[in-house]
Amino acid sequence: MMMELPNDVMMLFSVVNTKLRDNYSSLDALCEDMHVNRRQLEARLKEAGFEYNPAQNRFW
Repeated sequence: MMMELPNDVMMLFSVVNTKLRDNYSSLDALCEDMHVNRRQLEARLKEAGFEYNPAQNRFW
């Protein structure tokens, strides 16, 4: 069963960072595995002021 990402941006931020920390070595790996468009995900989080930091593998 594939989990859908939440619509609420703060929940999205939390879920994505938790998944990156616990299950994925990169944002590309998360997006590929979850069938998520990386550009759309980054754009959605950027609207709320969050940017992906590849060195830390998290949004902040």
